[in-house]
Amino acid sequence: MASEGTGVAGLAERYAAALFELADERRVLDAVAGDLRELRAMLASSGDFMRLIRSPVLSREAQGKAVAAVAAGAGLTPLTRDFLGVVAKNRRLFAVPEMIDAYLKKLADRRGEVTAEVTVAQPLDAARTAALTDQLRRAVGARVAVDIRVDPRLLGGMIVKVGSRLVDASLASRLQRLRLAMRETG
Repeated sequence: MASEGTGVAGLAERYAAALFELADERRVLDAVAGDLRELRAMLASSGDFMRLIRSPVLSREAQGKAVAAVAAGAGLTPLTRDFLGVVAKNRRLFAVPEMIDAYLKKLADRRGEVTAEVTVAQPLDAARTAALTDQLRRAVGARVAVDIRVDPRLLGGMIVKVGSRLVDASLASRLQRLRLAMRETG
């Protein structure tokens, strides 16, 4: 099982590195990063889309056409659309989430940023995102790239991960701790 995860990670790294080089040559690193964040949000919000990229049953042509339609509908840049086409043609769509993470990590490393993975229950508006970024920058003492993911299962609050440090201030985990405490006393 561990070798399978390592294989996907290595595969994702290679594809992300190729995309990064092309985006760097064309001076569209930020545009592609925006596309990839949008794509990740679409994958997180649509079980059907996630099943599409993970399906071993669909032909590469069917997957390629479906992903091309989604990418065009989302208004992704030509480079990102072409990249997804190559990934679909090579039957590697299952690794797209890991490719996205690897690309964004490469971009943060290039800029000397620390990446903070923040999971929230509901999307944050621009003002709250800016305030969160500022708070994290002051706490970490470095430039911070905030990678926000939405997971309604948290109910409220957030989970923040910076490097190996994790702060879970979600309502779901507080309720879980309360349930455990009630079991111990009851």
